[in-house]
Amino acid sequence: MGSGPYKVGRYEANRFVEYERVKDWWGADLPISRGTYNFDIVRYEFYRDRDVAFEGFSGKNYLFREEFTARIWATRYDFPAIKDGRVKRETLPDDTPSGGQGWFINTRRDKFKDPRVREALNCAFDFEWTNKTVMYGAYARTTSPFQNSDMVANGQPSPEELKLLEPFRGQVPDEVFGEPFVPPVSDGSGQDRTLLRKAQQLLNAAGLTVKDNKRLLPNGEAFTIEFLLDEASFLPHHAAFIKNLVLLGIDATPRLIDAVQYRARVEDFDFDITTERLQISATPGDSMRPYLTSQAAATKGSYNYAGIASPAIDVLVEKIIAAETRADLTMACRALDRVFRAGRYWVPQWYRATHPVAYWDVFDHPSSVPHYQFDSSAVGERVLWWYDAAKAAKLDQAK
Repeated sequence: MGSGPYKVGRYEANRFVEYERVKDWWGADLPISRGTYNFDIVRYEFYRDRDVAFEGFSGKNYLFREEFTARIWATRYDFPAIKDGRVKRETLPDDTPSGGQGWFINTRRDKFKDPRVREALNCAFDFEWTNKTVMYGAYARTTSPFQNSDMVANGQPSPEELKLLEPFRGQVPDEVFGEPFVPPVSDGSGQDRTLLRKAQQLLNAAGLTVKDNKRLLPNGEAFTIEFLLDEASFLPHHAAFIKNLVLLGIDATPRLIDAVQYRARVEDFDFDITTERLQISATPGDSMRPYLTSQAAATKGSYNYAGIASPAIDVLVEKIIAAETRADLTMACRALDRVFRAGRYWVPQWYRATHPVAYWDVFDHPSSVPHYQFDSSAVGERVLWWYDAAKAAKLDQAK
C-alpha cells in the first residue's frame, strides 16, 4: 500500500491488473488534485504482441490506446468504428523530455572499445530512409539523452559549461569543448555512399581490415554483431541498418528472443547491441546514476547497458544531483550531454514530441491541457480524463 490515489485491486498475472480509487484518499481535496483521478477503476490489459493488442482495441476489448507504432497509426486506423465516429483519434502535445532511445553498444566487449568503431556504426544507420520508409515520416532524430528539453547541448559551450568541463581537459575528447556530436544526416537513399565510405575509413583506421569481403578485428577474428531484441515489430527498423553493416563486411544479425530471456541477458550484459531508452525526467537527479555511472557499469542489472565508465560523467552526474538552482542543473546537464555524445556510446534512434491516442468515445478531457499532462509513465489519461455517461449511452445506441 502506498500513499497515492489508487491501490491494486483484482489482477491476473500476465492478463490484466486493476487499480481501484482510494475512497478516503488523503489528497483528494488539495487544490492540485481537483478534477483529477476521476475513474473508480482503471484496468490495464496485457498483450504479448502489438498487432494482437491493436485487434483487441478495434474489437472494443479495451477502450483507450496510445499508439507507439507509426505503421499502425498511418495504415490501420480505418476500421468501421473509426469511420462512423465511435472511436476518436487525437495527437496530444508532449512537453516532457523524451529521453534518449537508441542502440546501445556494449563497450565491455573488446571489439567495441575503440570509439572510431562506434562512430562507424553511426554512419551505417540511415535514419532518413528508415523514417520515410518504415515509420511514415512520423519521427525526428534523437541527438541527446535530454531530447525535447532545454538541457540539450547546442553550439559552443557556454562559460558556465566550460567551468564544469575544464577540469577534464585532456581526459575527454577535444570535441567536448566545441560543437557537440550530432548523428550524420544521410541522403535518404538507404545506402549513402559518402557515409558508408566514412564508416569504412573509420574502421580501417581502427585496425579492422577486410579479407575476402569479411571485416576482421585486429586479432584476426571476424567482426560480428548481434542485435538483441524482444519485439518482432522492431525487426524492419534493424533490417536497413544491418544491410549497410553487411556492406561494410560486418557479420550483423538480429536475435529475437522472448521477454524473459531478453531481460535475463541484458541484466547480465550478455549482448553486443540492444535498444533501450534513457528515461530522463524534467528535473534529473539521482535516477541518472543507474544509467550513466561507472558504479552502474560494474553492477549487473543496472541500466548502464553501454558500460559507460567515465570519471568525467561520474562527476557531472553528482553536479546534477547537487545543483541548487534550475540554471545550475541545466548547465550541468548540458555539460554531461557533451561528454556523453563525444563517447559514441550509442546509435541514436528517434523520438516524437506528441502522443497519438485513440479511444472509444466514452471519455472526455479538458479543452486546455497542462504542458506535462503525460509524464514519463504516460498515465496522463487516467489523471485528467473522465468517463462521460451521456457519450457512453449514445455509443451503446449506435451499436
